[in-house]
Amino acid sequence: MFIIPPYIRFALIAAGILGGTALWIAFGFWYGFPFLLAGLILLAGYVFLGTVGPAAQAVQAQDFNRGEQLLNLTLKPEWLYSANRAFYYMMRGTIALSRKDLNAAEGYLKQADAIDVPTANEKAMLKLQLAQIEANRKNFPAAKKYLKAAKETNVKLPQIVEQIDMLDNALKQSGQVKAAQRMGKQGHQMMSRGGKRRRPKGR
Repeated sequence: MFIIPPYIRFALIAAGILGGTALWIAFGFWYGFPFLLAGLILLAGYVFLGTVGPAAQAVQAQDFNRGEQLLNLTLKPEWLYSANRAFYYMMRGTIALSRKDLNAAEGYLKQADAIDVPTANEKAMLKLQLAQIEANRKNFPAAKKYLKAAKETNVKLPQIVEQIDMLDNALKQSGQVKAAQRMGKQGHQMMSRGGKRRRPKGR
C-alpha cells in the first residue's frame, strides 16, 4: 500500500488548492479544476484517514517517538474513519505500554475496544494487550477475561497465537503459585494451632 508522508501531503494539498485557485482566476474554472479537485481529495484523505499509515510504519519499526510525532499530526482523531480511529488509539496504547504507562495505555486501548476493530488479528492483539495490563497489575480474573476474548477471535497469525499461549501459561502458573501459597499458609496456621501445648507445671 502506497503511503504519502504527511509533510509531502501537506505540500501537495497547498499546491493543488492554491495553484488551482490561481489558474481558475487567471484562465477560467476548467483550467484550475483538476488541481483543485486533487488538492481537495488529498485534504479529505488527511481529515478522514489521518496520519495512521505513516505512524503504523514507525511503530512497527519500534520507533515509538517517531510514531507519536506522526500521530500528533492527525487533525481530529474523532473525525477519522472508524477503522483508522481504532488503529489510532491502538497505536497510542502501544506507545504508552512501551513507556510502562499502564493507565494511559489502558485508556487508549479501551477507546479502541469501543470501536469495531476490523480484523481478527487486531481484535486479538487489542484484547491481549489489555490482558497483559491486568496481569501486570496482578488482577488475574480480569486478565483471564481479556485473554479468553482474545482466544475467541480465532486468530491464526502465529506471532499472536504464540503470545496468547505464553500469557495463558503465565496466568496458569500464577494461579498455581497462589494456590500453593494459600495451602502453605493454611498448613502453617494448622501447625501453629496444633503446636500450642500446655507446659507441664514445675515442681
